[in-house]
Amino acid sequence: MKFPRESLLFALCFVVTFLAAAPPADAGRVSVLRRAKEMFRLRYSVLALRAPPPRTKERFVPGSPARPFTLRTLNGSMAFPHGGEFLGNSSLIFHAFTNESAFSECLWSSEESVLALARGLPRINAHLVLLALDGSAYRDVLWIRDRVEHVVSGLRHADDLRKRIHYVPLPVYDLGNWIPALLYEWMCYDHGCDLDQAVFQSSSLSMPVTVKRLDARYDWAMTHWDEKQARPLADGGDGCTDPLYVRHAVAFVTQAGNCSFFTKVFAMEMAGAVGVVVMSLPGHAPQDMNCKDKECDTPISIPVTMVPYTHSVFTALRKGAAIKVSFQTTPSPASFFAIDHRGNLAEMGWLLYPSLSFVVWQAQWFDYLSELESRLARPATLLPVFNRTVMQGNEGAVRIVTVPEGLSRYTTLELDMALSCPGTRDESCPPWDHTIQLFICCRPKGTLCGQELGRWITPFRRKIGHWLTTVSALLPLFDGDTCRFTMKTVPWAKSWLTSLHLRFSSPQPPQSGEQLLDRLRPSTILPLFSGGTFNSSYNEKYSPLKFIPPPTTVKVELYAVITGHGSDENGCGEFCVTSHHFVINGKFTNTRTFNNAGTPLGCAERVLSGVVPNEHGTWLYGRDGWCDGQEVQPWRVDITKQVSLYTSNTILYYGWYNGEDPHPMLEPGDIIMTSYLVFYTSS
Repeated sequence: MKFPRESLLFALCFVVTFLAAAPPADAGRVSVLRRAKEMFRLRYSVLALRAPPPRTKERFVPGSPARPFTLRTLNGSMAFPHGGEFLGNSSLIFHAFTNESAFSECLWSSEESVLALARGLPRINAHLVLLALDGSAYRDVLWIRDRVEHVVSGLRHADDLRKRIHYVPLPVYDLGNWIPALLYEWMCYDHGCDLDQAVFQSSSLSMPVTVKRLDARYDWAMTHWDEKQARPLADGGDGCTDPLYVRHAVAFVTQAGNCSFFTKVFAMEMAGAVGVVVMSLPGHAPQDMNCKDKECDTPISIPVTMVPYTHSVFTALRKGAAIKVSFQTTPSPASFFAIDHRGNLAEMGWLLYPSLSFVVWQAQWFDYLSELESRLARPATLLPVFNRTVMQGNEGAVRIVTVPEGLSRYTTLELDMALSCPGTRDESCPPWDHTIQLFICCRPKGTLCGQELGRWITPFRRKIGHWLTTVSALLPLFDGDTCRFTMKTVPWAKSWLTSLHLRFSSPQPPQSGEQLLDRLRPSTILPLFSGGTFNSSYNEKYSPLKFIPPPTTVKVELYAVITGHGSDENGCGEFCVTSHHFVINGKFTNTRTFNNAGTPLGCAERVLSGVVPNEHGTWLYGRDGWCDGQEVQPWRVDITKQVSLYTSNTILYYGWYNGEDPHPMLEPGDIIMTSYLVFYTSS
């Protein structure tokens, strides 16, 4: 193992978890989530995430078939493809490790990171191939293998995991195949894979000292280092006691002392420091710095980074030498790529912080796609609507199509929706998460013209979104021979390429003993309530609606699509828990509550349900009825027993925050809602 400069031994990298630190509904917690998203937007706008230079002709395009290769591993050799072992049901994820990256090092020195891999990878069809970029490749992969063995030795799935990790002891430049060319063509321009460094300069040092650095998580210490400016370095001691004079300087503190990273950094900020460099203990790797518990309620407004123990800098500073520190980023080859379950090249997205959870989530996405392809292989009548159609501006994407004849024989309708981007790589995709809505009009003067048929949320700079959403209850919206479909998002969003196929399915032959209610078809739709600004007057605009079911009705269903957006002081509506209540006949209350909102990994844990993994931005956090890069699933409730099928009924809606009407003090958020009553007859 190649040790960090002037270090003797490695120790475990302790990872503290801000994202799980405080209860989701806590007001301070919500304010931090809100600030994280706002600060990320500001940082992204200023830095453009180190936009890569213009590309020359690409040899390796995501989605194209991977070429064959053979690799020598510690357990023999592996080949792709080899008798179908890595095709059809398995994916391969490649990680090119370099000890010159503190981020890459912490992925494996952190026991929590390795444990996330050990617990996640055995349950999915994925193999991990460990490569090394440096001349110390043999020692590097042995160290990584020892780290894995240390963590997994007592786990039930340890043997399975060992079969899925392949350690390549040769440096990348000795592989003799196409993999090095891909790593250098794709390069790395995003968080967690290029080489972040700190540079110390002083007349007392024979030459500048450059060391790797690991910045604190942006959702805690969100301010970015100014890489164009060198600043004086001042001794902050261990940061746990009264600091020395650090005003207008970058405070240099040691990891020693019985206090948290937050305590050190906050003390330096209060003392007037413009940034903090934390030096690890001798023999210890840089750690993933974060806040913990109630610390997360106090934002940090200066940049923070951690570097390995550097004796020359530490000694010179303690002797009173004048030292300046600057920060730089050196491009490096890509540190991750993948071959998906179909044998095609794939990108891995963005690793927000040093955890192998991101490897697990990408592998889960391949499993999701495999299951999606199985669903798409089922028999159906297809109605193509959009085919990589540009969606942008006020109009969005629009097309008029002729619907299939004999629509009444179908009982199932699914939306096969995919989003792509103008270029071949994720970097060509638009930033930010925006709502996409699909509207349908089959009879221009009809009451159902312009109703919402489907809703999605765009992923943040990833081009792999693909979803299949069942909306069978909305078949009555097809009340004409030709239909106009309009798919749009906010007009200022950059362009997406959208593909949409409608899938109509016929009922299966009746099964023995099947009940009548199992073979119903929606015949009539009654539009209900919409949302609006989520403020103190939100519920004032709603009054009870009266309805009488059509004469042939045998089932009544409540159908709603609800999402919360924006952010007041409570995080409403994006990060707050809202509840939505539909009262039938004054006594039956049907409630939809979004308890996932504000949870630290509420969307990351839904990759197997279609959340695009490893997006840019704050995609991991749970939202109010939605996730970045996912369809919005309809909420459906059978209310047949709550209504009279033959006389007049009433339905009333109201929305609450924290069990009452919302009362925001800051700019309120919005609820986007489409709701219907659906009446079914025998098919």
